[in-house]
Amino acid sequence: MAILNLPEPVLEFDHVYAAYNGAIAALHGVSLTVRKGEITALLGANGAGKTTLLKAASNLLPAERGQITGGRIRYKGRDVTADTPHAHIRNGLVPVLEGRRCFKSLSIEENLTTGAIGRGLDRAQIAQVLEQVYDLFPKLKLRRNSLAGLTSGGEQQMAAIGRGLMARPEVFLLDEPSMGLAPLVVAEIFETLSRLNRETGLTILLAEQNSAIALKYAHHATVIENGRSVLNGPASDLAARADIRALYLGGTPEPVRI
Repeated sequence: MAILNLPEPVLEFDHVYAAYNGAIAALHGVSLTVRKGEITALLGANGAGKTTLLKAASNLLPAERGQITGGRIRYKGRDVTADTPHAHIRNGLVPVLEGRRCFKSLSIEENLTTGAIGRGLDRAQIAQVLEQVYDLFPKLKLRRNSLAGLTSGGEQQMAAIGRGLMARPEVFLLDEPSMGLAPLVVAEIFETLSRLNRETGLTILLAEQNSAIALKYAHHATVIENGRSVLNGPASDLAARADIRALYLGGTPEPVRI
């Protein structure tokens, strides 16, 4: 039997349970493995538990009266609850939360620079990473002096992603990067993320309702439903199966031939 030479796990979710206010259950035993250098898609409808899982990975649940009530999440082999969100960023685990969350009264460049502060970069390092972000998102360079609140939704999403990249992530957690954006902008963002993955080996875990775009670029995918992981496997396999598309991914089943 051939032995698969899989990349090493870097972020592991092992039968994770989570609840808010000690009573409202949000996750019911979710398991998945994010491997180094790969893009992993976390798919599911709104309210399935995707955001809770990503916040749990960064130890952000306590800030919202939530907690992991069962199972474990390990980043580089260490329980994520042992470190603060700030410590996770310094150790390369960087989240980009849902909703863009730009500082609207700051310029695009000022927004980007705030991302480097949490990583502790010096002025020269900030300038270097800033140029890298502008290379990835040329539109941001054109709007660098514009107030973020006066830019388009797509530009704000690019700025939010760019701010995360300023922290020099090793594992990038992205929550609904396509939400509310035009298809052309979504394609541009995902092409950029794919380029980052190919050229730098950046590991990405992205939560998405847009299964078609996520499966196009991901290596592996996990589908969660009502806080439970119900499917996982190579993204190409999930995308190719009409029954899975119909049941979980919003597709249309193929007609039965008689």
